[in-house]
Amino acid sequence: MVSFQSKWRYLFMFLGVQLVVMALLSREGYQRRVSYFMRIFRKSDGVGRNLSATGSDVYANLTIVARAPSSSEVMTYCPQTSPFIRGPIHVSFPSGLTLAQVQRKNPLVVRGGRYRPPGCESRHSTAIIIPHRNREHHLKFLLYYLHPFLQRQQLNYGIYIIHQAGNYTFNRAKLMNVGFREAMREENWDCLFFHDVDLIPEDDRNTYICDANPKHAAIAMDKFGYKLPYNLYFGGVSALTPLHYLKMNGFPNNYWGWGGEDDDIGVRVSLGGMHITRPSVRVGRYKMIKHKLDKGNDINPKRFNMLAKTRQSWKLDGMNTAEYEIVRRQHRPLYTNITVDIGTEEGLHKTPAAAQPEPVDPAKPNQEQGKS
Repeated sequence: MVSFQSKWRYLFMFLGVQLVVMALLSREGYQRRVSYFMRIFRKSDGVGRNLSATGSDVYANLTIVARAPSSSEVMTYCPQTSPFIRGPIHVSFPSGLTLAQVQRKNPLVVRGGRYRPPGCESRHSTAIIIPHRNREHHLKFLLYYLHPFLQRQQLNYGIYIIHQAGNYTFNRAKLMNVGFREAMREENWDCLFFHDVDLIPEDDRNTYICDANPKHAAIAMDKFGYKLPYNLYFGGVSALTPLHYLKMNGFPNNYWGWGGEDDDIGVRVSLGGMHITRPSVRVGRYKMIKHKLDKGNDINPKRFNMLAKTRQSWKLDGMNTAEYEIVRRQHRPLYTNITVDIGTEEGLHKTPAAAQPEPVDPAKPNQEQGKS
């Protein structure tokens, strides 16, 4: 009897092991089936755009975007919402990328980094202002993604690199004042985006057009866990119409070094009788190119004292007091480079400072000089 019970016990144990294995295999198959159906559901998001977790190639089907009208077609306005917007974009930073390669991938971008949709008349004109010094490695990645990103949105756009000359402490906000003035001298732009060179947009539904109020586009950066760090934050990428800029007296000129100017600008928005608008966290996503704090851009120890005085100083320090000298203006294939002497905390030098080496570009530059 004992031997008979032992045989049954072993038989039940064997069957139990088989059932466990079958359950695991069934579970794995179930998970695959669930993943399959989830991918099907994710193919559409209200308007049928791809929402793959990895994102799409920003250059995918760009030749369709670039289609020019035939001679018999009448140029009409582009649709209110571009049909070429796809949603999430896959962002990576391949080694060996050059500006010449970026230029070849964007054949419709013309001298000065300008573009107009070939198949329709754009409803929006946007200037991209990028404060810059010694960040050529970051710039080529930004241009690689930004050009097709903007073309998918069917914008009339231009990209301006505002390059600070000399070795004195970096002043991001003052460079943005220069960018606004010099871009508006070239064209009457509807909207101006002020864009850090190390931030790459990850979703082309984040349209680079202005709102009725100043817009903070970079609401969800990867360095902040794709969350807004605090409500008044206005850094990274922001957008203003010329009227918004005038209402807030532009940007402060006295923030030398890292920190403080974004919060000062956020306060100016409120003091100008406006409020900050933002895209959704899902759409306003940006990936930052990792880097150390730049040499010549040390933390500004005066920033908190200066912020405490913004309500008293904003009408006395801004677009109405921005002094600078244009060292060189170069209309390059992928952007307009404006090298500028913005002086020091003591004031503007009366002679132009020696320029830092500017972003390398495969074409010969057209050079102009001036003063403002």
